[in-house]
This record gives sequence, structure tokens and C-alpha cells, in this order.
Amino acid sequence: MELTFADFEKVAMHIGTIIAVYDFPEARKPAYQLTIDFGEIIGVKKTSAQITQRYTKDDLIGRQIVAVVNFPKKQIGKFMSECLVLGAVGIDGDVVLLAPDFKIDNGLRIG
Repeated sequence: MELTFADFEKVAMHIGTIIAVYDFPEARKPAYQLTIDFGEIIGVKKTSAQITQRYTKDDLIGRQIVAVVNFPKKQIGKFMSECLVLGAVGIDGDVVLLAPDFKIDNGLRIG
């Protein structure tokens, strides 16, 4: 199925900085709970991400990422996910996070 450009414009992808990372032992697959700062307008959102294969918690603090911020909230066990972090997923499930090449303002829109 092809998307129109108008469809693509509905997806709000923004830059955020990971400010907190916690283990998520209740997840079905190994994952972290992330707290991400998307700047003054969007604010702080939480999500979970299956990125434990490549990243440690210390690797993630202060890292800028790209995330979709306008999906509906999703209940994952007792945790409420508020955004979706984007990454390239390998055949073995290894995820490499999408990120800007340079430090930029949180909240900037990808387009």
C-alpha cells in the first residue's frame, strides 16, 4: 500500500533526548523504559524499547533520538507508552536507534 504525502505529514516525528532509563523486567522481550524530553512544546514522554542488545542504560542517557509522538498511548503491562522510538531493526532483532548527526534542539520535527 502506498502512502500519500498527506498521509506522511500526519506522522509527527520529533527529536528528543533520553533523560532516564530503567530496566523493564515485566516486558515479554528484554526492554528498557525510557523517559524522553521533547522540549517545551511537546514535553516529556515515556516509552519502552527493545534495545538492550546494543545499548546499556549508560549509553542511552543524554542520547538524542527520533520518535513518533502522535500515536495513541499504549498500555504495556503496568506501563503506559506515550511515543514510539524509531530504529533500524536487523534480522536478529538488533535495533540501531535513529538519531541526528549533531546536537539539535529537542522537539524539532522530522520532515
